[in-house]
Amino acid sequence: MTPKPLNGRIALVAGATRGAGRAIAVQLGSAGATVYVTGRTTRERASEVGRKTETIEQTAELVTAAGGEGVPLPADHLDPAQVGAVIARIDADHGRLDLLVNDLWGGEHLVVFGKRMWETGLEQGLRMLDLGVRSHIITSHHALPLLVRHPGGLIVEVTDGTAETNRRFRENFYYDLAKNAPIRMAHNLAHDLEGTGCTAVAVTPGWLRSEQMLAALAVTEENWREAVDRVPGFAVSESPTYLGRGIAALAADSRVARWNGRSLSSAQLARTYGFTDVDGSRPDAWAYIEEVVHGGAARSAEDYR
Repeated sequence: MTPKPLNGRIALVAGATRGAGRAIAVQLGSAGATVYVTGRTTRERASEVGRKTETIEQTAELVTAAGGEGVPLPADHLDPAQVGAVIARIDADHGRLDLLVNDLWGGEHLVVFGKRMWETGLEQGLRMLDLGVRSHIITSHHALPLLVRHPGGLIVEVTDGTAETNRRFRENFYYDLAKNAPIRMAHNLAHDLEGTGCTAVAVTPGWLRSEQMLAALAVTEENWREAVDRVPGFAVSESPTYLGRGIAALAADSRVARWNGRSLSSAQLARTYGFTDVDGSRPDAWAYIEEVVHGGAARSAEDYR
């Protein structure tokens, strides 16, 4: 039997209840990793997002079924004590952490499109920054001392957009800050990780077919194309597995340091590492947005698969 590329690796996917976080955890498990999955929604309690259909226990079971070992740990990553307890558990179990994926967010219900900064409720705006920025900082503060014990460690900041695409305004003042901050975090952590043999990158999906997005369009992963007639751009969407495969490939790359401090897209990772989405395509939503939506190119979304 061929050894799996992440056998023996210990990973923490912070924010693994659903969407990209869940898919990342499962793909890491498929590659053989032991994956600690955290989140606020358990079988006993739902987070403020309000979805009870996905839990961290389910995610852990999927990781194990994929061939790894999934360990669910309930945690609110805005509570330093809870995050500290997660890291202490990993340290006690293994004495090392090889991969930290900061996929913390859960603020979609707070984003208000078409409102200026001063028209957006201050409390909801600051909550977005808590969920998308402060949570990442707290987690990295507690996890990095364990990660840097051994060279080869990797921290991945999951966000929305790359440094290049996010030169444009992103929908809402607070959302823009929340999604640009992880890009800068990876850049700054790359500096702080010098001499440790560890690497920091930011990674973004394109138009993600998350559970929430599919529900909003009243389709499933099996029949998602039925929404394309109503939303033509949805033809360039991607499954969460696409990003998961990209991050698993990054984690298995012995030359991952070449990406230190960079921001990368799922499509860029697919081209580099040679994987595809679940349907065999390689969607590139960001190229579509830049060239068609903003650039006016006479091409369809299907051309970017």
